[in-house]
Amino acid sequence: MSVEIKPNQTFPLTIKRLGINGEGVGYFKKKVVFVPGALPGEEVVVEATKVNPKFAEGKIKNIRKKSPHRVEAPCPVYEECGGCQLQHLHYDQQLKEKRDIVIQSLERHTKLPVDQLDIRETIGMDDPWNYRNKSQFQVGQKDGKVLAGLYGINSHKLINIQQCAVQHPHTNKATETVKAILQDLSIPIYNEKSRKGLVRTIVARVGVQTDELQIVLITTKKELPKKDQIIERITKQLPNVKSIIQNINGQKTSLIFGEETVTLAGNDFIQETLGDLSFELSARTFFQLNPEQTIKLYNEVKQAANLTGKEKVVDAYCGVGTIGLWLADQAGEIRGMDVIKESIEDAKKNAARHGFKHTQYVTGKAEEIMPKWAKEGWKPDTIVVDPPRTGLDHELLKTILKVKPKKIVYVSCNPSTLAKDISVLSSKYEVKYLQPVDMFPQTSHVECVALIELK
Repeated sequence: MSVEIKPNQTFPLTIKRLGINGEGVGYFKKKVVFVPGALPGEEVVVEATKVNPKFAEGKIKNIRKKSPHRVEAPCPVYEECGGCQLQHLHYDQQLKEKRDIVIQSLERHTKLPVDQLDIRETIGMDDPWNYRNKSQFQVGQKDGKVLAGLYGINSHKLINIQQCAVQHPHTNKATETVKAILQDLSIPIYNEKSRKGLVRTIVARVGVQTDELQIVLITTKKELPKKDQIIERITKQLPNVKSIIQNINGQKTSLIFGEETVTLAGNDFIQETLGDLSFELSARTFFQLNPEQTIKLYNEVKQAANLTGKEKVVDAYCGVGTIGLWLADQAGEIRGMDVIKESIEDAKKNAARHGFKHTQYVTGKAEEIMPKWAKEGWKPDTIVVDPPRTGLDHELLKTILKVKPKKIVYVSCNPSTLAKDISVLSSKYEVKYLQPVDMFPQTSHVECVALIELK
């Protein structure tokens, strides 16, 4: 019979591996226990914080035996912020553990002989810090001082973040500058509890290759007091700013952006380049957060697709067309779709700007559009998918099994849903290899490019 763990009980635990959210995983009397901050190979004393029938959660009371890969996290708010999960693990080891997270997902969700699969070493960064090109920091006030940062782990306490270790220095500086301007001009700051006040969020995005900055102020109402002074000061203190935007979101919601966007100064967008491609990024455009690694990721996609210049390629979940355009010079034809209308308009513009005539973009779901094309006699040779964390839509999986493209290049940001989707496809497809890529150093996230071919 199993021994029940009680809340607040303390017990010794040996950590076996890292879980999908970067926490240590061990077993006490056959029950799985998740311990944030604990590392594989460590022997720790744990206090149970939460007990479920299937698992328990605990916190470290002390570490009896330390991992040789444990390091001091450089960020002063690392413990409370929760934005990063792995700063206390040496970077080389983070890459190994991320590959292991991919392996665990395949073991859990597929019946494949995982030990026989070609699962490659994770591609990391030379410098795994200061890589994020965009920050969205909530604004608050404490004792008359304007704060900007993120809400702490499981709490509603705003953690003031001055120099985020994974943000690009330009976005850090931009947020600090805007914060000081709002403070100086006494602009009303939104209070989440009372729902009074004006400025909710400061968004800063930088074109890493172009050095252009965009600042977005998210406010509850359209009227912005001292608007001209705000614009004048931002422009003077941050000469790289090419675009100042206001977005209005008066809803009680965890969504950052509201529906209405106004350009206060400069352009509606900033420029960014990836390799030979250039992009216009407007305030709400989705764009990869780590451009240096994005190039490595897209080159892995190109290598997996291995096109000869004749293939018909579908770029499902195409967004502004980035992946398809990366492959366009080697494809016979590219067709992309996305449910967001603005993204499709941008994708068309991006294709035209680069002179590609063999691309076609439509608004809608891949699972509805692909069967229509098949009926018209157009069948893709290769399909590239880069779905959200939830993985491929069930109907799209059915469509792929029906249309049977020779090759699927699956770009995943969530190993669990990748494994589940591979399991569904494995009736007709086989996995040639998986290539993990570290897009978010210091966090537990891992992207993966999987080459999947028709049997």
